[in-house]
Amino acid sequence: MLLALVRCLPFVIALAVLAIELTPAHVIYTGPLLTAVPALAAVTADPRRTATAGALTLAISVTTATYNQAWGTPQVYTNFLALTLVSVAGFITSSAVRAYRRRELDQVRRIAVCAQEVILRPVPERLGPVRAASLCLVAGTEAQVGGDLYEAVHTRYGVRMIVGDVRGKGLSAMRAVAAALGAFRVVAHYEDDLVEVMNHCAAALRREVAVPGAYSEEVLMEGFTTALIAQVPDDEPVVQLVNRGHPPPLLLHAGRTQPLLPTSPLPPLGLEDLIAGLPEKPESHPFVAGDRLLLYTDGVIEARNPGNDFFPLTQTIGTISSSTPEECLRQLHQALIRHTEGHLADDVAMILADRLGEGTGRPVT
Repeated sequence: MLLALVRCLPFVIALAVLAIELTPAHVIYTGPLLTAVPALAAVTADPRRTATAGALTLAISVTTATYNQAWGTPQVYTNFLALTLVSVAGFITSSAVRAYRRRELDQVRRIAVCAQEVILRPVPERLGPVRAASLCLVAGTEAQVGGDLYEAVHTRYGVRMIVGDVRGKGLSAMRAVAAALGAFRVVAHYEDDLVEVMNHCAAALRREVAVPGAYSEEVLMEGFTTALIAQVPDDEPVVQLVNRGHPPPLLLHAGRTQPLLPTSPLPPLGLEDLIAGLPEKPESHPFVAGDRLLLYTDGVIEARNPGNDFFPLTQTIGTISSSTPEECLRQLHQALIRHTEGHLADDVAMILADRLGEGTGRPVT
């Protein structure tokens, strides 16, 4: 709010000068005030607004000189020359400062994205009974990393995958992501109970949030993480799910797309106190050779086009014909960018897994 008022200040001054010059008070010398308008705009606004402020002051100068019949006096030409010089200098300065800030922001953003890529590594192409691919997109132009997380590992219990979304952005969100993923990457290999794997992730987040000063007010106030863990056993044609407030995965079977909705919706991690008790076992759904499973964060389904329509994920993925998960995600990415015209409002993370034909190492077609 304060920044908006500061940006409007040059234009308020310009209108005040115009009001003075068009009234009997025009005897007051307003030249210094008018010259300050493009100078202030160069400090508080972008080059476009600075140029607009300069053009406005020149228009006011011409208008008031004509209205007061002051043409031909040295004062008018001196003011006109000063306004022109200050406007040009302000535009050049504003452009230079904007370019410098852009380079600095790009550098910080590259560092932030690199840090995020270290934590969110791509999933392996082949994991036991599935072929998989992952995609992570960072929204916006700020140097802010998001709170989306994903991972897929092959364990003695089968392939285990996690997708989640920590509320908030920045380093606080990334700390929570690192805590949840660290717990999952360790516990997934020795804990046979999938529900307990999720509970360990929740406990890791509670320990991290309890560290004084480690998390921003945004993360502490919202204080929850949606998460979904899926398990694909090596020897059973099923997928087992534990869903804690996360968007349901999509199952593509025999040309049809079906969301795997939980029978008993559960609260996100961090909001366990809202219910009396948590389930003791995961939910199971058929997942046979040739099926395709998509895990995603809410940045996908909440992406909007200029008409404010949500991205039709279910319909879109049903129209994609691709032999590999990587190619399918590439086409899905392109469809998402077309829908939003390149302006994502939230980060996006996805894992796509194909159940392979037994003994073939290839998806059944």
